[in-house]
Parts: sequence; C-alpha cells; structure tokens
Amino acid sequence: MSEKEISERRNENRNKIIEKLLSYVRKNGFLSLTMDEISKISGVSRATLYKYFSTKDDIIEFLVHAFVQNIEEVIEEEGATRLGIRFQEIFEKSVMLREFLTRIFLQDLEQGYPEQYELLKQTMKRRDEQQLRFYEAGQSQGIFHPVNGKLIALQDEILLYMLDAQFLLENNLTVYQALYDYYQLRKFQLFRTEKLHLVDDQIFLPKLEYMAQKITRNLF
Repeated sequence: MSEKEISERRNENRNKIIEKLLSYVRKNGFLSLTMDEISKISGVSRATLYKYFSTKDDIIEFLVHAFVQNIEEVIEEEGATRLGIRFQEIFEKSVMLREFLTRIFLQDLEQGYPEQYELLKQTMKRRDEQQLRFYEAGQSQGIFHPVNGKLIALQDEILLYMLDAQFLLENNLTVYQALYDYYQLRKFQLFRTEKLHLVDDQIFLPKLEYMAQKITRNLF
C-alpha cells in the first residue's frame, strides 16, 4: 500500500470517529468530555482512539478544520454554476452546516478553543461575503428581487431553531416539511416570478429528502 493510500485510509477512519461524535456534541457540547467518554461515544476502544488522535485538542482541531475545508470548497466554487443550481448548492450547505454548528457547540468552541473558534468565524465570514456577492449578481442580472442580501443571509439563523427536536414536535413538523417550506420561502423570496423556471425542484428535492433523513436520524 502506498503512502497516499495509507494517508487516505487514516483520514477515512478519523472521519468515521468524528462522524459518530458529531451527533453527540451538536446536542451536548464537548468541553466536559474526556478521551474515555469520547471513545465510548464514538464506539471505538481507547487504543483505537489514541491511534488516530493523541489528545482531545487534536480531535477538536480536526473537527474544526473539516468544517473549514467544507466551507472553503463552497467559496472556491463561486460562479461555477448557473444561479438556479448555485442557489440550491448554497441552501444545501447552509442546512448541513447549521445542523452541526449549534449554539452549544459554538459556545464551547469559543470558551475552550478561542483560536479554533476565530478560524471558523473568519471562514464563515468569507462565506457570508460570498453569498452576498451571489445575491448581488442575481439582482444585477434581473433574476433576483432587489432585496437586502445581508438580511437574507441572516435568515439562515432560523435553521438553528428549525433543526431542533422540541421545535419540530411542538409545531407538528417533520424535518422534511420544515426544510421544504424553508426552501420554498427562500426561492420565492429571491427569484422573480418570471425567473422561477431557472430553479429545477425535481432535481433538488431528492437531495432535500436525503438531508432530512440524515438529520432526523441525528435528532431523534
């Protein structure tokens, strides 16, 4: 096995550990967690955990950099696709980020790992700027309504409340219905009526259903 294959397999195994840990920390935070508790939550032995992460700090750093890389990939793709597709890509990424970047996670990160928090904060800021350019481009082409892009971007904070089990139960909503309604809200808010044909819902709705299924498994 080549060094590249070894490295790829190592990262794959690290990602599997992180993926199992994420569903816990999004709800409960991580500041008080010990390595023993992390190994139990992740479903791996202590020996296996220490094989891939020497300290809890390593885990948090790996986790934050995974988020940063994910966000950076979206920023780098700016302008690569049509506005209808781009709208769906940004919406999808917003949902998946807000699922895990919960208030308790961000609070723990700011309190315990300020450097990592600042790195994530600055990356999110660049993403917000990228979204603003996207809204301005759509307006300049006469495709989007002339609305304040900064206010539109702020609306994504509603996902922090929507993707909450108690909120969904109290409002008799499924995750899919909540995401679908929010998707339609954003679409009609942005696109002029005569430009709605640029957004192909039939292509995107299966992705929305997949996201909803994944989020539901993590929430309940």
